[in-house]
Amino acid sequence: MSQHSHHDPAEGSLDTHPVKLGIAVVIGAAALIIGILLLADFAVGSYGARSMKGEPAMQPAAVARRLAPVAKVVIDPNAPVAPAAAAAPATATVAMVAPASAPAAAAGGAGVGKATYDKVCFACHATGLAGSPKFGDKAAWAPRIAQGKDTLHASALHGKGAMPAKGGNPALPDADVIAAVDYMAGAAK
Repeated sequence: MSQHSHHDPAEGSLDTHPVKLGIAVVIGAAALIIGILLLADFAVGSYGARSMKGEPAMQPAAVARRLAPVAKVVIDPNAPVAPAAAAAPATATVAMVAPASAPAAAAGGAGVGKATYDKVCFACHATGLAGSPKFGDKAAWAPRIAQGKDTLHASALHGKGAMPAKGGNPALPDADVIAAVDYMAGAAK
């Protein structure tokens, strides 16, 4: 008799052989883990990563330039008061100043007095703000001038009544304040 071997297609499948199924699961898990590791390595960038230490853009001076402020806010207490706010006691004006800028010095003599008046003193003395004597008002200045220049200078340098010392600008040199007082007093004679 002849034997025909009848081959069942299900005999060689993984479902019927637990060993083959186990091997397939292990191979699949290993492939998955290797794939995750390769993706993580790619995402982090360790392949081909280089140090930025030698780059010119990473030098301390270049980093400091990039991080430096482009300007700073300076509040000038001696800025002119807007007409609508003239009744307000004092307002500040905000100005943008480049970090490395230096104020220009005024020329000597009477020019310093006028320049200081124009920059600081006019804010109050041009309008008579807070009872200050107006520029050129002989009647308002006469009793003050009668007290003597030393008294006028001391009042301007150290403050008196509503007037702050040095017109509210402590960085102003004493000589500039004295020149401005002399300029205003001279205009009222």
